[in-house]
Amino acid sequence: MKPAKFSYVLPATVDAAVEALVASNGEGKVLAGGQSLLPLLNFRMARPSVLVDLNGINGLSYIEDRGDRIAIGALTRHRELELSPLIAAKLPVMAAAMRHVAHLAIRNRGTIGGSLSHADPAAELPMLATFYDAQISVQGPSGRRKIAPEEFFVDALTNCLEPEEIVVEIEFPILTQDAWAFEEVARRFGDFALASIAVAVRRGPSGLEAARVAVMGVANTPRRLTEAESELVAMQLDDRTPDRFSEIVVSLVSPNDDLHASADYRKHLLAQLAKRALRTALAMKG
Repeated sequence: MKPAKFSYVLPATVDAAVEALVASNGEGKVLAGGQSLLPLLNFRMARPSVLVDLNGINGLSYIEDRGDRIAIGALTRHRELELSPLIAAKLPVMAAAMRHVAHLAIRNRGTIGGSLSHADPAAELPMLATFYDAQISVQGPSGRRKIAPEEFFVDALTNCLEPEEIVVEIEFPILTQDAWAFEEVARRFGDFALASIAVAVRRGPSGLEAARVAVMGVANTPRRLTEAESELVAMQLDDRTPDRFSEIVVSLVSPNDDLHASADYRKHLLAQLAKRALRTALAMKG
């Protein structure tokens, strides 16, 4: 199929892009990598009157070390995140997860800002933003503001952006945890996840001093499981710890049945992934 007719704007600055969106009166769409938007246009599930292409804006693709956090420009491609030595060193869970994102052709074009804005609950980057407690900077007619992931992701394929706002940068805190794991199951490699979990821990003299846990594919938005984090830190470490952790994780999620998998099957998958992830993290030398 072909998309419905629309006007095309190629702004040179973020301000000009925002102005174009304002002028569209809520009928504009932003084009970044286009990996989600173009199929929607071709199937006429999206019918914008104006398409605002961000690819003419210089300075929106970068990965910067800012001491206690890594800043990533919204037009940074998935492949850049996958191959970046800085991401591998400072955000290793992200580096591991990026290898699961779709296929190479999509990773070469897809952008972090586009993925977050699309807000697919089974996509890796929204989950990573939640796991790391990232700050998502957006720009609109009133200037810039920062949004936490739990506010940004409202529902499946729904974010909190106003029609004239654009994601411009994401800041990921560098975790103090020194061991980690990322696990995912999809029907085929490159498909969206049926279930996934990210775990990071920091060992102390008498057990775990800190933990970070997030899941995706088992709710309408990615979720950070703070209760599981607290209970994991309070556990005595022994051979049964991964099993107890798995039980806690599964008790905190309520997936829906859909055409890809039943709720019970997603829970079963998550239980096994949680065990595997914690075993991997605990076996890692910090």
